Amino acid sequence: MAYKPHGVCSRQINVDVEDGIVKSVQFIGGCNGNTQGVAKLAVGRPAQEVIDLLKDTDCNGKGTSCPAQLAKALEEAMNK
Repeated sequence: MAYKPHGVCSRQINVDVEDGIVKSVQFIGGCNGNTQGVAKLAVGRPAQEVIDLLKDTDCNGKGTSCPAQLAKALEEAMNK
Protein backbone atom coordinates (compact mmCIF):
# COMPACT_ATOMS: atom_id res chain seq x y z
CA MET A 1 0.00 0.00 0.00
CA ALA A 2 1.28 3.47 -0.84
CA TYR A 3 0.71 6.18 1.80
CA LYS A 4 1.27 9.91 1.27
CA PRO A 5 2.73 11.31 4.49
CA HIS A 6 1.93 14.82 5.76
CA GLY A 7 4.21 17.36 7.45
CA VAL A 8 7.48 15.47 6.86
CA CYS A 9 10.28 15.32 4.28
CA SER A 10 9.43 11.87 2.93
CA ARG A 11 7.04 11.94 -0.02
CA GLN A 12 5.66 8.40 0.17
CA ILE A 13 5.73 5.37 2.44
CA ASN A 14 5.13 1.94 0.91
CA VAL A 15 4.04 -0.68 3.44
CA ASP A 16 3.00 -4.30 3.24
CA VAL A 17 1.18 -5.88 6.19
CA GLU A 18 0.17 -9.53 6.12
CA ASP A 19 -1.76 -11.21 8.93
CA GLY A 20 -0.95 -8.26 11.21
CA ILE A 21 2.82 -8.52 10.62
CA VAL A 22 4.85 -5.82 8.85
CA LYS A 23 6.37 -7.51 5.79
CA SER A 24 8.04 -4.50 4.15
CA VAL A 25 8.50 -0.75 4.55
CA GLN A 26 10.01 1.66 2.03
CA PHE A 27 10.28 5.42 2.45
CA ILE A 28 10.57 7.63 -0.62
CA GLY A 29 12.48 10.76 0.34
CA GLY A 30 13.28 11.86 3.87
CA CYS A 31 16.51 11.31 5.81
CA ASN A 32 17.77 8.21 4.06
CA GLY A 33 19.73 6.59 6.88
CA ASN A 34 17.06 7.23 9.50
CA THR A 35 14.18 6.02 7.36
CA GLN A 36 16.10 2.89 6.36
CA GLY A 37 16.77 2.16 10.02
CA VAL A 38 13.15 2.67 11.05
CA ALA A 39 12.02 0.47 8.16
CA LYS A 40 14.40 -2.36 9.14
CA LEU A 41 13.28 -2.22 12.76
CA ALA A 42 9.60 -2.42 11.76
CA VAL A 43 9.82 -5.43 9.42
CA GLY A 44 8.85 -8.71 11.07
CA ARG A 45 7.09 -7.07 14.02
CA PRO A 46 3.37 -6.96 14.69
CA ALA A 47 2.00 -3.83 13.03
CA GLN A 48 0.16 -2.79 16.20
CA GLU A 49 3.40 -2.94 18.19
CA VAL A 50 5.12 -0.66 15.66
CA ILE A 51 2.14 1.72 15.69
CA ASP A 52 2.19 1.92 19.49
CA LEU A 53 5.95 2.57 19.54
CA LEU A 54 6.06 5.23 16.84
CA LYS A 55 2.74 7.11 16.81
CA ASP A 56 3.79 9.99 19.09
CA THR A 57 7.30 10.56 17.70
CA ASP A 58 7.93 14.25 16.99
CA CYS A 59 10.53 15.79 14.67
CA ASN A 60 11.72 19.27 15.67
CA GLY A 61 8.34 20.43 17.00
CA LYS A 62 6.44 19.57 13.79
CA GLY A 63 3.87 17.52 15.71
CA THR A 64 4.76 14.52 13.57
CA SER A 65 7.74 12.70 12.07
CA CYS A 66 8.54 10.05 9.50
CA PRO A 67 8.17 7.32 12.18
CA ALA A 68 4.80 8.80 13.27
CA GLN A 69 3.70 8.87 9.64
CA LEU A 70 4.75 5.22 9.30
CA ALA A 71 2.42 4.49 12.23
CA LYS A 72 -0.41 6.21 10.34
CA ALA A 73 0.41 4.26 7.18
CA LEU A 74 0.32 1.00 9.13
CA GLU A 75 -3.01 1.93 10.74
CA GLU A 76 -4.44 2.57 7.30
CA ALA A 77 -3.02 -0.70 5.96
CA MET A 78 -4.51 -2.63 8.90
CA ASN A 79 -7.95 -1.11 8.19
CA LYS A 80 -7.96 -2.26 4.55
